[in-house]
This record gives sequence, structure tokens and C-alpha cells, in this order.
Amino acid sequence: MDNRSTLWREVDTLKPRFIALSERVWGMPEVCYTEERSCAEHVAELTAQGFRVTRNVAGIPTAVIGEAGEGGPVIGFMGEYDALPGLSQEAGVAAHRPIEENGHGHGCGHNLLGSAAMLAATAVKNWLAASGLPGRVRYYGCPAEEGGAAKAFMVRAGAFKDADIAISWHPHNFWEVTPPLSLANTRADFSFTGRSAHAAAFPHLGRSALDAVELMSVGVNYMREHMPSDARVHYALLDTGGIAPNVVQGHARVRYSIRAGDLPGMLELVERVRKIAEGAALMTETKVEMRIISAVSNLLGNTPLEDAMQSVLEDLGPPHFDAEDQRFAEAIRATLSAQDIAAAWSGIGMTDTGAALADFTVPPQTPRKPMIGSTDIGDVSWVVPTVQAHAPTVAIGTAFHTWQVVAQGKSPAAHKAMVQVAKAMAGLGVAALTNPDLIAAAKADHAARTRAMPYVCPIPAGVEPPLTMSRG
Repeated sequence: MDNRSTLWREVDTLKPRFIALSERVWGMPEVCYTEERSCAEHVAELTAQGFRVTRNVAGIPTAVIGEAGEGGPVIGFMGEYDALPGLSQEAGVAAHRPIEENGHGHGCGHNLLGSAAMLAATAVKNWLAASGLPGRVRYYGCPAEEGGAAKAFMVRAGAFKDADIAISWHPHNFWEVTPPLSLANTRADFSFTGRSAHAAAFPHLGRSALDAVELMSVGVNYMREHMPSDARVHYALLDTGGIAPNVVQGHARVRYSIRAGDLPGMLELVERVRKIAEGAALMTETKVEMRIISAVSNLLGNTPLEDAMQSVLEDLGPPHFDAEDQRFAEAIRATLSAQDIAAAWSGIGMTDTGAALADFTVPPQTPRKPMIGSTDIGDVSWVVPTVQAHAPTVAIGTAFHTWQVVAQGKSPAAHKAMVQVAKAMAGLGVAALTNPDLIAAAKADHAARTRAMPYVCPIPAGVEPPLTMSRG
């Protein structure tokens, strides 16, 4: 029996509440581990929908789980609601117009992400209750995806250990199954301690921590030629030791983000960066302390779930956009560079059609050249079979972590994409609950992939969630 049309009607019935949830979260952008109000909104909606709510998951005040149903398989839906700093922007305006100077903004669309995932979970919960079948639906409210690795801490705490499959999505330019590609990533602080002195009268008595930070940067830059082409290293100065040039800086701190294609490659690169820091300290006669802030694994694919999701996306079709949606997308497109637009089409291995919004399903086999970042869903994928979808919430060519994403975060087009992908996720969840063979195949695929390299959490023992990292 095909349950999807009934299920999709249920999503349409529920959608006004969850569109409203996404708009409320858009209006209260909170960054890494500070999502108190956004989490409270999700808790309130979970409670209203009849989920059993568990708070403070993995010791994280803004992490929450909602569960419904009894017995049977456990189908997990992962949501997020953290924003990004410095991306404040008015909604519905195709020009850079911050609401608050240096304020936060949902530049990765996580206000939509969490709302759609909970919408899918709620629809499946209601379907389960009506069908009388055994099974449990679980919504994971996950904070701090942007650099905080909350899901990795949740995995380490066992929050996913009894889930059978995990389903998520991400706002994007296109309607597709998300390619299982991401970079493993470690964020680490290097704190240098030297000795302050009068820079004119007694410069020989000073040992500059800022010099050490600068020399470390030079060393890492020379290393770039000799690391794998898919690896990335970025840094941000957190403490330069003061603003007085006539004082030798006695302390300085720099944060590095170190990425590679897989965990072993990342760990090797982290060790090389550590050695460079020690060399910088040796040259400047300072001391250095390295502190891991967070870390995530690369994504692990799952062919049975990806094939099943592809089938649902093709049957359902992309969102149906109207002329007004197209008009606003064209206005946003006018703010983008030709390189932005070309990179989007190259990422899916297709030729630019000139479309402002994606009204097609991306074929599963195309000569892709995707731009790859990092995500803490990678750690979930190592402990439970995981699949994700992309949905076209923005004009084609929109780069994420930009004001243009924030401007489109409350648009009717974004809401249509959010609801459509909720139907896709719900459809896959019901397919798994009614077809034990799909779950079995997903688990067999997962076991085969992890047999040669069992999961080891990339966050060292003793490192706790950096609940104040957004404040430096």
C-alpha cells in the first residue's frame, strides 16, 4: 500500500505551524551554543505536538530530543537552529541591508532546517499513531553545527546509539540527494605566552607572543604546498596581546580550523600544525598550549538510503514556484557574480539553463565538482545509517554564509522548499517503517563501510562541549 499521498496531505495540514516556527527562529538568530530562545521554541512545539521531550542532551543546554511511538524501529530526524555572526539582514530585500550592525543572521538556513525536520517527524508520528504499527519517531534538535560540533558530542554521549536510520536535509540551490562528501575538521586554539616589556627601553627583555603567532602563520603557509589538495587550513586571531605597539605582547591566541578528506588525514595534519606551533614557540622563546575546541568526522555514505531518497524525490518532484518567487529570485541573482552562478551549476555537473530557481530533480549520476565543507552530521553517519536531501530554498548561485541567504530565509519560495523536503523526509521515514528490508540493507551497507575503519570520535577524551566558544 502506498501511504505517501495520505502522509503528504498530513504535512500540508501541519505546515502553517512549522512555517511560523521557522520565521520565529529566523527572527531570533543565535550563534553556536547560545540558542536558548530558538531551542525553547522547538521544545514548545515538540510539547504541543505530543512528543516526549528530553532536554540537556549530552550536557548541552540547547540540545533536545523529542520522541513518540512505542517499540519497533527508531527513525531519527535531525534538525538545527543555530545562526552565524555578522550576517544580519532584512528579509525579502535584494540588497545588503543589515537589521543590526554586526548582528547575527541565519546565513545557512538553519531556521528552515530544524522546522522542516520537525514537520517531517510530526507527520510520521501522526501516521504511526493512526496506523497502529510499532515504531518510534525521534526528533534531534541539534545546536552549534557551525563550528561547535554538537552532534559529535551527542554521538559520544550515546544519543544515537539505538537509532536505526537518521534522516536530515539542508537548504540549498537544488533538489537532490545530498552527496555524501564532507571534510573531517578539527578546531584548535594555540595560546602563546611570552614576556611583556617596554618595546623601546627594554626590547631585549621581551619575548613576543604575537611574533610567535605570526611565525606560526608563516610556517602553516609554507606547509600548504605539501599537504593533500583536498585539505584546508584556516585561522582567526582571537587575542593579539593588546593594542599598544610600545609594549611587547606577552600573550596571544589564534584559532585554527584544520580539514582533510578523512579522519586519518585530518589527524596527521593536526599533528603537523602542532609541530609548527611548537617551532614558532622555540624561535621566539615563548610557550604554547594547544587546546582542541571541537572536531567532526567526514560523512559516510549509505547507498540503500540514498537510492530510496532519490526515488522519493523523483516521485514527489521539486517545489512548485510561482511568478513572484521567480521575480525575487531574479533580483537576488542580480546581486551574485558570474562565478557564483557557474560554481553552483558545476557543483551538480550540469549546464546553466539560466533558471533563477531549481524546478527539476538532479540526476544521481552527474560529473559533479562540488564545493565541500564540514558538518557534524559526519559523526552521526559513522554510528547510524544516514541520508540527507537538498532543497532549493535560494536562487541558483546563492553562496551560503552570506547576507543573500538571510534575505531569502523567510521567502515564500523558501517555505515551499521547506515543506516539500519535509514530505520527502517523511516519505522515506514511512518507507523504512513499512519495509524492514530497507533498514536491513542500510545497516548492512553501513557495517561494510565501517568494518575496515571503526568509528573513533575525533574529539579527545576530556574535551567537553565548548559552551562559550562563540564568545572567544
